[in-house]
Amino acid sequence: MAGQPKTQPRGKTPLDRTLEKSEQVAADVQRASDNLAVVNTVLEQELPEEVQVGEVAQAIEHTSQLEEKLAKSAEKLAEVNAALSEEIEKRLEVTAERDESQALAEKLKAKIRAESSD
Repeated sequence: MAGQPKTQPRGKTPLDRTLEKSEQVAADVQRASDNLAVVNTVLEQELPEEVQVGEVAQAIEHTSQLEEKLAKSAEKLAEVNAALSEEIEKRLEVTAERDESQALAEKLKAKIRAESSD
């Protein structure tokens, strides 16, 4: 299609590598959040209520709070990764457009040189 840059295979850029690392961290944070949610559920359901007092109750509450923080962090990381991915795509498009413009400019220069030498 005219006007749409052709995406060509390329090596990984620093932004691509950063995105990969960030996606891995997001996956790790999400797994930790999920695991903590399971631990918290088990603690709440398996420990008798009479045991869920004092430090035990505080520990259960703390795991719940940590799980919530991790879930929010995973969500924010996913948003950041989406924005980073979008930026990478925009840069690819702009680079392709620039390369196309440069190639056209070179053709025009060559044509002008050829016409002026006639």
